[in-house]
Amino acid sequence: MTALVMVLGCGAAPEYRWAVHDKNRPQPKIIAPGTASTPEQPGGPPSDAIVLFDGTDLSEWVNTKDGGPAKWKVENGYMEIAGRSGSIRTKRSFGDCQLHIEWAAPAEVKGSGQHRGNSGVYLMSKYEVQVLDSYNNITYPDGQAAAIYGQNPPMVNACRGPGQWQSYDIIFRRPVFKKNKVVRPATTTVLHNGVLVQDHWVIKGNTAHKRRAKYAAHEDKLPLSLQDHGNPIRYRNIWIRELPEREQP
Repeated sequence: MTALVMVLGCGAAPEYRWAVHDKNRPQPKIIAPGTASTPEQPGGPPSDAIVLFDGTDLSEWVNTKDGGPAKWKVENGYMEIAGRSGSIRTKRSFGDCQLHIEWAAPAEVKGSGQHRGNSGVYLMSKYEVQVLDSYNNITYPDGQAAAIYGQNPPMVNACRGPGQWQSYDIIFRRPVFKKNKVVRPATTTVLHNGVLVQDHWVIKGNTAHKRRAKYAAHEDKLPLSLQDHGNPIRYRNIWIRELPEREQP
């Protein structure tokens, strides 16, 4: 016991900016919370969210390859990948964020493994959360729905059946670079249909296929992108909240 006291006594006392229960401490900003989605109807975003798709148009999106108009189909409150029309990205750029996005794989099952309901949500256009019809569909674990593609499988498979609406709620913290070296890797937490499937996972680098991920230095904010993998995936109710940046290392 004496040794423990001595060890603890060696450290400097921590410094705090605010006293416990300090009434001078700034109050949190008041916002209106969103509403939950149902299978038939998308919910509403919180009042401080940036709405990226409300079911009416693609005004917040462009074609990833050439920056031209996004060519996905919009109808009945959702957008759908139309043929090989190309991946799309947001006009705006984001770093640390909370993202809500809903998706549905085709009701008619075609193909298996990676050839069944494949798409992807690319944070900063570089770090993929996999979209895949993983309902009774076996594939490599780090490539199924809600995987950090090529890196980490989800903790559980929470996929609903083909044609049903599914949700991702993603908390993402961007990587921090100094002189082209990553000094703080990106992290992400993912809830799939309300189930925690990625718990503050430390992202290993840019998404890659059949090779280990590696970081390459980039801007603090980049667009969000959605992948065209040749399957008619539908998306709806996409909104994002920009988060305060963490203290820099």
